[in-house]
Amino acid sequence: LKFTAQTFGDFLQQSALKAMSSLLVEQVPPSAVREFSKWSQSTGPLSNKRIVVPTENSSSQKISTCLALGVPAGLVAAHSRRRRNYRKRLALAAAQSQTSVTNDTFKGAAKVCSECGNVFMEDDIFCRKCGAPRSGTLGVGQKQASPKEEEPKKGHFPPKATPLLDSLGDEGTQQIRNMNVPELKQLAEEVRWQVLDAVSVTGGHLGAGLGVVELTVALHHVYDTPRDEICWDVAHQCQPHKVLTGRRSRIYTLRQGGGLSGFAKRKESVYDAFGAGHSSTSISAAVGFQTAKDRLQRSGHSIAVIGDGAITGGMAWEAMNHAGGLGSKVVVILNDNGQVSLPTFYNQVKQPVGALSETLAGTSTAETRGLDIQGNIAKVETSQAFQNARQFAKNATKQLLPDQLSAAAAKLDEYTRDFVKTVPFRGSGSGSRGELFEQLGFYYVGPIDGHDMDTLVQVLENIRQDHEDGLLQKPVFLHIKTKKGYGYEPAQKASDKLHAVQPKFNVPKSPDEKQKPKQPPLTKVFADQLVREGERDEKIVAITAAMPGGTGIGIFEKRFGPERTFDVGIAEQHAVTFAAGLAAGGLKPFCAIYSTFLQRGYDQLVHDVALQKLPVRFILDRAGLVGADGATHCGAFDLSYLSCIPEMMVCASADEAELCHMIHTLAQIDDAPTALRFPRGSAYGDIEMPPPRFLEPGKGRIAREGRDGTLAILSIGGRLRESLKAAEELEEKYGISATVADARWVKPLDKKLVGWLASDHRAVITIEENAIGGFGSQVQQVLLDGGYLDGMGKTPVALRSMVLPDRWIDHNTPELQYDDAKLNAQHIVDKALAVLDRVGVKVKSTVQG
Repeated sequence: LKFTAQTFGDFLQQSALKAMSSLLVEQVPPSAVREFSKWSQSTGPLSNKRIVVPTENSSSQKISTCLALGVPAGLVAAHSRRRRNYRKRLALAAAQSQTSVTNDTFKGAAKVCSECGNVFMEDDIFCRKCGAPRSGTLGVGQKQASPKEEEPKKGHFPPKATPLLDSLGDEGTQQIRNMNVPELKQLAEEVRWQVLDAVSVTGGHLGAGLGVVELTVALHHVYDTPRDEICWDVAHQCQPHKVLTGRRSRIYTLRQGGGLSGFAKRKESVYDAFGAGHSSTSISAAVGFQTAKDRLQRSGHSIAVIGDGAITGGMAWEAMNHAGGLGSKVVVILNDNGQVSLPTFYNQVKQPVGALSETLAGTSTAETRGLDIQGNIAKVETSQAFQNARQFAKNATKQLLPDQLSAAAAKLDEYTRDFVKTVPFRGSGSGSRGELFEQLGFYYVGPIDGHDMDTLVQVLENIRQDHEDGLLQKPVFLHIKTKKGYGYEPAQKASDKLHAVQPKFNVPKSPDEKQKPKQPPLTKVFADQLVREGERDEKIVAITAAMPGGTGIGIFEKRFGPERTFDVGIAEQHAVTFAAGLAAGGLKPFCAIYSTFLQRGYDQLVHDVALQKLPVRFILDRAGLVGADGATHCGAFDLSYLSCIPEMMVCASADEAELCHMIHTLAQIDDAPTALRFPRGSAYGDIEMPPPRFLEPGKGRIAREGRDGTLAILSIGGRLRESLKAAEELEEKYGISATVADARWVKPLDKKLVGWLASDHRAVITIEENAIGGFGSQVQQVLLDGGYLDGMGKTPVALRSMVLPDRWIDHNTPELQYDDAKLNAQHIVDKALAVLDRVGVKVKSTVQG
């Protein structure tokens, strides 16, 4: 029996109408009315308005009750007209109480609410008691600060007229809410050009932002931002959001020193409801926002936008489990672009990572007919008529059926809607498995085309109104399908969809630039050495948490295939314990995770690995300052959180040769957990690369031996070269012959080396690219225990530590970040002169003038 979409829909529609229409006629009197509350859209104190809506026995209700199968075009059109009329009323109300939002945040903001007298907390945007906006934060009586004169104003794409975007200025999103759908489509194209042009100057994330332009425009059109919070997961896709929310005049400063962050940042704008940079946090934050609204009796909505990569993280499922249990009216939007890993398809990996990718599969934006079907279904299953009929059917079954049958019947619509999304129409959603999310307490909608502005706007408006009217008393899960890099052909053709790019990515390189040799990144140095170790030992396996390119594990996979390479998705907790299981099973796992991301798996590291003394080898790339990625990705804490764990072995490489030696060493340590950290950046290229050799744990080295016993500089990791520069300057300018040592190991620490430095020098300076509590603290403990600091029977040594400052260092060039942190050679010289003066060493400059 061969069914088509039309015949299947007609069959179900006719059968369902026969069965249900009589029930509706008998049970619902034409004169019946229903009352419900509507949250006010006013920017002043909140109020409740009563709306009376007739619930007549219309054909649209019959069709909605029949689960919207085979939806007639007339019904959809009628429903659209009703929603457009509501939008006009809402736009009129908004215009009457218009509030322009600028990029200014809390400087000069009011201390007390003008409506109720409640005292504002430091970061409040709205009054926690009455919901009134805080004057001074929403542009009330303020002027937008003009950008710095030196900030760029154009990029490397051909100029494009942007009349709608120009009309917004930097006044926020109010005007967007008054635009019609054709205008929204045009605005989306203007925003896409603006993002491309800006990133051509700044570099950074690109493909993800291009893929959510239509969604971003639709969200700011439908929802009352910033009163309604949008929580962007990871927030690497938020460039369109920044363009629309009062920051277009500074968009060419993305990721630049003193400019806009590449991620959402609360202190940057009231529109950035929740900061991000790491993944899988958005749903938890949105549930928190919505719960706070409910608790404080404030109106509004909270929305989480999460990708198919981020939703592989366990925290997202913890949050959905909680949201469903609470019955929170949060909206979760899954931006499904098929890019679970970065990149999804590399080397011999031909499918997205994990079983969840298969669950979400079945509809693609390439199959527009299937998405059109699902879009029409989504419009109706979120419609007021459908929700009224759905609620009526549930109430009727409760009254007419026994409890057990009533509970089963209550699930009928969920199962039927899930069946519709998995019917065998090519591209219509086969395999979407909406029931997975329904069982967590969500109302699942979709999948729909995330680039279809008409569908996006109508479905989002329906969802918003259903929550406001009380027709949906549960969280909504909206599944949208998008193309990463949408609207820019080179991005859509690239294997990684231009996930991240360098400045001038669209400008052809000159022959000189193409021939200019570049030193390999330290990530590649690590990966190449791991391949060599893997060739020597077949027990070596590699693990990455959705970062095969960023960590270098993709190079290992290219050599050994997926049999010895495991990409677990964005799931660091699982990655760590999975590695523990591999080690307990007799393999030699190398678990490569950025320093900042290993924080997410810390309990597993302690409880599952270290406590059992399992030989997992942790490779921490991006340890220390990370340049334009800023504070969210800074690997500032690993030496502190690793060196306090009993029996953990921790080392840090000073250069590419040491990095290879340490990889070789860790491959041979089979009786303890180990960790190796190295910084972001490239190899020096001026170091001889000898064959890798085993480095004895707990043994450092002397890099430069001084002659006068005044000063020793003890470095760990990537600051060794700056230490040597400082020592040369001290000798050339001040005649001080300083000793410079490389500790190599934080744990076990070379106590003999530390003791000798303290005994034979008047002062010791430790230097590390880590927060307080790391390497310097380990050295201090050894000196305290050895009596080197108390002066009992011998002259005490003066100890100083140079660490990252106790504050966040914003995005900038690496050179300026090190200056900010005071960890460059000149800062070491200054520290040395100060401590030597303290111990009575007279220092005079030997340089004339």
